[in-house]
This record gives sequence, C-alpha cells and structure tokens, in this order.
Amino acid sequence: MTTHRSNDPLHGVTLEMQINALVARYGWEQLAKRVNINCFKKDPSVKSSLKFLRRTPWARAEVEALYLDSLEDNTAPEPTFNPWLQGRDDKI
Repeated sequence: MTTHRSNDPLHGVTLEMQINALVARYGWEQLAKRVNINCFKKDPSVKSSLKFLRRTPWARAEVEALYLDSLEDNTAPEPTFNPWLQGRDDKI
C-alpha cells in the first residue's frame, strides 16, 4: 500500500500553528507591519486573530503567504516555536 504525500506545504498546518510560528519569528509588532490588519496591531492575541482570519479570506491569504515566505526565507532567524513539537515533552 502506498502512502499519498501532499505537495501542499500547508497540508497539516493549522491556522493557529501558522500564527504561533509567525509571532515567534517576527513578534506582534513586526507581524502587524508585514500584514496590515488591526487584530495584529491593537491588543493582539492568537484567539482574536483566529476569529478575524477565519471570517476574512483576503487577510487569511496574506497570513498564509507570509507563512510560506517565512519557510523559504533562509536569511531570517530560525523561529523558536516549532508547531510540530507543540505539546510534546521530549524536545528534539
């Protein structure tokens, strides 16, 4: 039996994982400069961002594009948050 591998880099990555990774890499202030939306500017939180982004397709598309760019950007510092290790006791 063969396993199917998706070519989609967002496959298995939730919106919450994307936001957490972007905040870990850039911080809220830089994130608000890169994606100009109020949920990143005024009293930012993951919960409020998720609520807004789930209802606003154009903003979600911008966040997803920034997330994909951050994966390809080798000059930026590595994020301290790894969504794949979230909740695991043993850090690799």
